[in-house]
Amino acid sequence: MTQPTFNDTFLKACRGEAHDHVPVWYMRQAGRSQPEYRKIKEKYSLFEITHQPELCAYVTKLPVDQYNNDAAILYKDIMTPLPAIGVDVEIKSGIGPVIDNPIRSKDDVEKLGMINPEEDVPYVLDTIKLLREQLTVPLISFGGAPFTLASYMIEGGPSKNYNKTKAFMYAEPEAWHMLMDKLGDVTITYVKSQIAAGAQAIQIFDSWVGALNVADYRAFVKPVMTRIFTELRKENVPLIMFGVGASHLANEWNDLPLDVVGLDWRLSVNEARERGIQKTVQGNLDPAILLAPWNVIEERAKAILDQGMQSDNFIFNLGHGVFPEVNPDTLRRLTAFVHEYSAKHSR
Repeated sequence: MTQPTFNDTFLKACRGEAHDHVPVWYMRQAGRSQPEYRKIKEKYSLFEITHQPELCAYVTKLPVDQYNNDAAILYKDIMTPLPAIGVDVEIKSGIGPVIDNPIRSKDDVEKLGMINPEEDVPYVLDTIKLLREQLTVPLISFGGAPFTLASYMIEGGPSKNYNKTKAFMYAEPEAWHMLMDKLGDVTITYVKSQIAAGAQAIQIFDSWVGALNVADYRAFVKPVMTRIFTELRKENVPLIMFGVGASHLANEWNDLPLDVVGLDWRLSVNEARERGIQKTVQGNLDPAILLAPWNVIEERAKAILDQGMQSDNFIFNLGHGVFPEVNPDTLRRLTAFVHEYSAKHSR
């Protein structure tokens, strides 16, 4: 029996190399909108799924099999490494990550430990190894960026305005930079272990960093992000940056030693290019459009593709994650449309 061909279109687009169709994958493609996943969730929590490599690999691979996507993204949460460093985190249904021992002082920061991935999260590494045997598309893994991890650790859970986080940043700059450095070390160590296990691309999620203006980003966050990407660059895999509501920071990300700038739906591909972003861009259909009639979805996807296909540096994705109400058939149809339209109209 012949081995199925490996589809490396996504990796080529990350590097800006020629390819025959626009690659597509979706943030949160594994999970909430899939009936098979919902059935699993009746029995297991998110953390319980990620602790079982065979089950976690199944959840990760499911959307690739169902939608014919060009990449898989490992099913896990950005909070996964935090228990190892002494953060008591629980994912509560309908709320998100909740932390019982929030950071309030420099002393709290000093108490944080370091991660040893092989001992602390072996199940993540085992899942990656398993998936590399099973997949015929690249496996993306990921880490949470220090600002976003810190925001959960200081707020004690999700927040609308990040007031406590920003207050800590402004009032305790020394403690803040110590926290950024510790979380930077955690991210580098954790992500490198995932690459060593077989992850073929890495996305860093700085989900909530859009809460900062450009000046504060440069002063309080960009130094640690530069260090993280400089270290990860040595691993020779494509590196992607993404945050929500952070279009004003896209040029800051473009400065970093990474390969792909993720765009949410607020900044078009053309606008990003006009700003001087020449790296590969990824995005950026508003996920809410997935609930619209098909003719609307197709029209919006076509507009994004027409902009993206002006160079080889483009990956089709959503501007944020798939949400539970989305019909899996819509994602299957959208993937087929992106593939067919881009193959027909590519330069």
